[in-house]
Amino acid sequence: MILPIIAYGDKVLRKKCINIDANYPKLEKLIADMKETMHNALGVGLAAPQINKAIRLFIVDTTPFANDEDLSKEEKKKLKNFNDVFINAKITHETGDQWAFNEGCLSIPNIREDVFRKDTITIEYLDENLKPKKKTLNGLIARVVQHEYDHIEGILFTDKLSTLKKKLIKKKLEKIARGKVDVDYRMKFPLKK
Repeated sequence: MILPIIAYGDKVLRKKCINIDANYPKLEKLIADMKETMHNALGVGLAAPQINKAIRLFIVDTTPFANDEDLSKEEKKKLKNFNDVFINAKITHETGDQWAFNEGCLSIPNIREDVFRKDTITIEYLDENLKPKKKTLNGLIARVVQHEYDHIEGILFTDKLSTLKKKLIKKKLEKIARGKVDVDYRMKFPLKK
């Protein structure tokens, strides 16, 4: 089932999310609904707060990035094959130089800005079968995971922008919160009258 994506301005996007366990109701269905919602909105990641659930769960599918002509064959192959579910994730290590990439967010449609993030991360989490995993990720995959991880920490990519950039997009963000934005997917707006 395609769920509405929560828009910028909603309090759930600012909550530090809680861990879940095997008793979480209908977890398998929730993950399937999140995947359907993400693909419908043409996203590469979706976190539970974006569908109004303050739990430590996010999904990533970098397949759409595999079509980027500027990438090597090896990088394209990695991106095409990366599709994972992260439950109770914890980034334990970040290394490498910070690099900029033009990020967007399904909860903040039509706004894209360069965000600096470290190149390599190590993350521990449970997969969709609640099996413990530990992975070291780099490049675009690490970036998408960091973006979604920020969501379960109550952080948005706009928080990482300079004071000047934040001022420049302030009115656009206010319009999004009021539902004054065109999108091709279902959204829920906190201030829409």
